[in-house]
Amino acid sequence: MSKDISQHDDAADAPDVEKQPVPETEGVGDTSREKDPNIVDWDGPDDPANPMNWSSAKKLAAIGIVSIISFTYVTNGPFASTVISPASADVMKTFHSTNETLGAFVTTVYLLGYVFGPLVIAPLSELYGRAILYNICNFIFLIFNIACALANNLGALIVFRLLAGIAASCAITLGPGTVADMTPVEKRGLAMVGLYMGPLVGPTFAPLAASYLAEAKGWRWIFWLISILAGVVWVAAMLFIHESYAYVILKWKTKRLRKETGNQQLRSALHTGNTPGELFKISIVRPLKMLFLSPIVFLMSLYMAIVYGYLYLLFTTYPRVFQGQYGFSNGTVGLAYLGSGIGTFIGLVFCGATLDRLLVYLTKRNGGIAKPEYRLPVMAIGALFIPLALFMYGWTAEKKEHWILPIIGTGFLGIGMFTIFMPCATYLVDAFTLYAASVTAASTVLRSLLGALLPLAGGKMYDALGVGWGTSLLGFIAVAFIPMPFILWTFGERIRESRFSQVKF
Repeated sequence: MSKDISQHDDAADAPDVEKQPVPETEGVGDTSREKDPNIVDWDGPDDPANPMNWSSAKKLAAIGIVSIISFTYVTNGPFASTVISPASADVMKTFHSTNETLGAFVTTVYLLGYVFGPLVIAPLSELYGRAILYNICNFIFLIFNIACALANNLGALIVFRLLAGIAASCAITLGPGTVADMTPVEKRGLAMVGLYMGPLVGPTFAPLAASYLAEAKGWRWIFWLISILAGVVWVAAMLFIHESYAYVILKWKTKRLRKETGNQQLRSALHTGNTPGELFKISIVRPLKMLFLSPIVFLMSLYMAIVYGYLYLLFTTYPRVFQGQYGFSNGTVGLAYLGSGIGTFIGLVFCGATLDRLLVYLTKRNGGIAKPEYRLPVMAIGALFIPLALFMYGWTAEKKEHWILPIIGTGFLGIGMFTIFMPCATYLVDAFTLYAASVTAASTVLRSLLGALLPLAGGKMYDALGVGWGTSLLGFIAVAFIPMPFILWTFGERIRESRFSQVKF
């Protein structure tokens, strides 16, 4: 896969958040570097300290905990980001506000944290590693969710939600890098499915629990529930997430050997002499450069952002459709979220069964060289489901057909969302393996920004166009994106290797 990496660093190939050994190789340095007795590297290809050589149980525990963190409060529609949606009316009533846009903002402001958080978390993990960032952000998230439960005015609630979102962005920013640290390319698709299972399935089941909890105990208990879960996750992460970032592991090993041997000339195989300040400056601008200067990153991120925005837009309008039109109570409105949840689960199973197998099959058919484009056939299926879902949801609701029909439409949206999101995310990690965290941060920034802002226009759009034509407008945009998987299948490699796609850092 090293031939597929299309990003290059001018700063003497400085190590960064994602710069671990290419997964297909076991060592770090080249032959000449390994001959230098002052270079600290892995102790051979079977070194147990190398995350690639960890036991399956240790890898599964690490990826599983990150997925659980994501389910509880991390990006792409996590539990915490959507759990307040069905109770937003009660929140506004508590604070004596009737502003519909502000009510939607209470839900979506959480996602603005994902716009700012990754840009800081990624470079900090470059300096201190992944594990410590997980633990610190978990604790900060816990504190600010307790603050949300105790908020005494709407402004404070919005600020606390924003700060909780910033902390929550950690797992989605570093998670793909954690997967790349320990998983070879031919197994990465299934590992990514496991990683994203929480953040993609969570938002559809969370409102169901929240709607009944808010009805029985009030909206503040939603945040107490999140805080309880966050406390459990914080403890589990400290116990089961070990440092997997090769740069930091070798840095620790170098410090230990210097102390034991007294040889101050020892240096890590991944160290190039850059100061922490220089590394921070390089890493903090990389995600934005990749987003705006790499056509592949921008197109993939834009597509995921639009699909993600659809999900949040529909979520914030569920009370209008299912309560106002179909007469659902505050509790039963949560059942409407099950459609997209079931669809997402179907998409999850499909991606888990096909992503890696398809990559292996196409690699064997094409000379044994794996390419990121081999993930795209699955995405082509999702591209067809999205417009079908939107047209079905909009017009069955507009015509007041049986309530199960728009819910089935959201089920198709769940299938389409997962079968687009997973190939896109895995494609980016495969294409930019050495920069997995930066490319994830880049896509997260755009996706979260659109996911936060698009729902704010939902109320006015549906007031002006109605449910049918309002949702159809989204459907027409989705139709325009149907050719994208086919275009990238044909021209993706050429675009990645073009001189116009080379980003200098």
